[in-house]
Amino acid sequence: MLLAIYLNDHLAGATAGRELARRAAAHNRGSSYGEFLEQLAGEIEEDRESLLEVMRSTGVGRDRVKVIAGWGAEKLGRLKLNGRLLGYSPLSRVVELEALALGVHGKLALWRSLAELQAERPELAGTELAGLIERAELQLSRLEAQRRRAVAQAFG
Repeated sequence: MLLAIYLNDHLAGATAGRELARRAAAHNRGSSYGEFLEQLAGEIEEDRESLLEVMRSTGVGRDRVKVIAGWGAEKLGRLKLNGRLLGYSPLSRVVELEALALGVHGKLALWRSLAELQAERPELAGTELAGLIERAELQLSRLEAQRRRAVAQAFG
C-alpha cells in the first residue's frame, strides 16, 4: 500500500516534469538552450516510462487522479509572473531550469530508494536502477551548468 502511494506520487511528479520539460524545450527552440532541453525532455519521458515499468512489475496501478493533478500543477505553474505581461522572459528560463532540477533531485531519490529495496523485492530485480541513478546524476550536472548560464544572462 505505501509503495503504491509512493510510486504514484512520483508518477505525478514525473508527469509534471515531462510537461515542464516539453514546454521549456518549445520556448527555447532555436536558442542555445534548445538542444539541451529537447534532449532532457526525451530523457525525462524515458525515465517516466521506466517508472511505469517499475509500477507494472510491482503490481501497482496508476492513480489517474494523481497523474491528472501532476499535469494540472504544471499548467498552473505557467501563471507565475516573470517580469513580462505576456510571453517568455529570461526569468522564465531560470525558474524552469530550477524546477526541472528539483524534479530530477526527487527522481534521483526515488531511484536510490528503489535500489535500497531491490535486494528484498524480487520484482525489482530486472530494473536497471544503477543506470537510472547515473543518468539522473548526469542530468543534475547538466542542469546546473545551464541554470548558472541562465542566471548570468538574466541578472548579469
